Amino acid sequence: MCPKQSDFNELKGWTPPVFHQGKECYVSFTAFCPETGKMRKKKFMLDRIKSKRLQKLKGKQMCQRLTEKLLDGWNPWIEAESPSEYTTWEEVCYSYENYIDKMSKEKGLRPETIASYTSYLKILKEWIEDKNVHYSYQFNRRIVGKFLDYVFVERNVSLQTRNNYLSWLKTFSKFMLARAFVSKDPTEGVPSLVHKHLNKNRDSLSESDLIRLKEYLQAHNKHFLLATYILYYTFLRPHEMSCIKIEDISIKGQTIRVWGENAKNHNDAVVTMPKKILKLMLELDVFSHPGSHYLFSRDFRPGTEYRSEKCFRDYWSRVLRKELGFSSRYKFYSLKDTGITNMLRKNIDAVSVRDQARHSSIEITNIYVSKSDMKANKSLLDYDDDF
Repeated sequence: MCPKQSDFNELKGWTPPVFHQGKECYVSFTAFCPETGKMRKKKFMLDRIKSKRLQKLKGKQMCQRLTEKLLDGWNPWIEAESPSEYTTWEEVCYSYENYIDKMSKEKGLRPETIASYTSYLKILKEWIEDKNVHYSYQFNRRIVGKFLDYVFVERNVSLQTRNNYLSWLKTFSKFMLARAFVSKDPTEGVPSLVHKHLNKNRDSLSESDLIRLKEYLQAHNKHFLLATYILYYTFLRPHEMSCIKIEDISIKGQTIRVWGENAKNHNDAVVTMPKKILKLMLELDVFSHPGSHYLFSRDFRPGTEYRSEKCFRDYWSRVLRKELGFSSRYKFYSLKDTGITNMLRKNIDAVSVRDQARHSSIEITNIYVSKSDMKANKSLLDYDDDF
């Protein structure tokens, strides 16, 4: 059974403009009003035009122009009551791009976060091109749901990646809400498909695989061996590692300073550097380089060129995984998980491990400990194991 025309118009959100010429002369149509939740009539009076012929001509032109606007997604009630929600989709995206560019310059967001946000927006813009979304108010929960289905099914991403898209959409929606581009959060009620407390998609390395990794790198790439040692023993995040400069390393104190602008929690801190790491640095002649040089520049050697954390992951996946036959669940970041687990197994006290990893209480610790009192943890200075 075919749907009634009235049902179709209500689903569409408007009825075609009609010219009326009688006691009153006007063009009218109905459009869905979000405030009342019903279709509402809109009239444009033409009585000021005295000539019947000109009224008819003007009415015909107005009907054509209004139809084109309605087809493009225009809604007179939204425009009248919430003008910001009538901002074009292109303007919204341009505004957001300027915002994240400014955040990048002010270091309000980490470089990898900026890169992810930019990539997500690019994919959303490409997908939305043929979805009849012309104005900000049209970016709603239905569009969000369809986009997430697209990235999950058609782009064939993992559950975790799909959830990463949703996390970004939530921040994007907050940006739109704060500027009144939308009146309601488009992501409200959209669920994650994987509970955040489920196991991560990586495994800790076995003792035998750790030894194989060390032996391979000792023979083929000692500078990357240094990178694995730092991740495994100091628990610095890969982005923090990419920002280490020679001047951040204290030989006497056996510490590496982490600057707040590079840290996830935005706090300055120091981590203890076991002698094993210091000995390898000396062997690699790291300290012959100027203090302004990055510890891990091109080919993981000290140098002036900044290399992002991606270089660590790329070498791990393109070289080590292939050469050592590692499972795809062995990630470069798995070394941090492995290091924490093994340190606890070696009976290093939990507080020392927690502080070295700068877990949840590190923010409180930094409030009470002055920067001058930040010293290496004595229980870690001689720490070593089979790796």
